[in-house]
Amino acid sequence: MPQIAQIGEIYASQLFWLAIVFGAVFLVVGLGMVPKIQGAVDARDHRIAADLQEAATARETADRLEEDYRASMDRSRADAMRVAAEAKASATKATEARVAEADRAMSGRLEEASARIGQARLAAQAEIETVAADAAAAMVQRVAGLTVDPATAHAAVQGELVRG
Repeated sequence: MPQIAQIGEIYASQLFWLAIVFGAVFLVVGLGMVPKIQGAVDARDHRIAADLQEAATARETADRLEEDYRASMDRSRADAMRVAAEAKASATKATEARVAEADRAMSGRLEEASARIGQARLAAQAEIETVAADAAAAMVQRVAGLTVDPATAHAAVQGELVRG
């Protein structure tokens, strides 16, 4: 076969060109493209690491701010509750003072009213005694035809009122 007979002559030539092509590919890819790609990968890795570090710092800052905010809100709530309690206590004291003043005024009015009622009762009782004594004297005069002294009629009416 003639193809096999040519292998010796062509084989060295093919290996030579194979070495040249692989050398050119190595030079272009290995020395030209790989360092640029590796630089881009390294830059991307560095940027990702920096972004992750920045995100971690931002998260820590946000957590600290949230904690400060919650503490501030707790203090504000406590202050609001304290102010509300003070206002409630103040309002209670003011209300108690007004109620005590009203009680004093009402007790004074009640005592005055009780005194007036007592005086009115005594006046009414005296009036009733007088009217009863006059009526008793008039009845005795009509029924028995006798004239009764007003003092005697008054004493008789008082005696009956005491017995009930």
